[in-house]
Amino acid sequence: MTRFVHDQFAKQYLKELLSPVGQVETSRDRLGEVRQIDVWFAPSSPPADVTSTLGLLGKFAAAPAVFEPFRNAVSPAAQLH
Repeated sequence: MTRFVHDQFAKQYLKELLSPVGQVETSRDRLGEVRQIDVWFAPSSPPADVTSTLGLLGKFAAAPAVFEPFRNAVSPAAQLH
């Protein structure tokens, strides 16, 4: 269980979007290190037609990928300089 509600939301969101086009695991342990992958993805073969509706995420889903969403909520006061 994560302490960060935004982190959990991002993991579940990516899992729901990517499940139709491949295998998705959240909070996957990495072997050899004391670290955890937020979202691990492997596309199905052949790739599903759904990837075009996902836009940029669909392009990422064309190959195996690891997603590490930013775990802190964006602050409305945050400004780009």
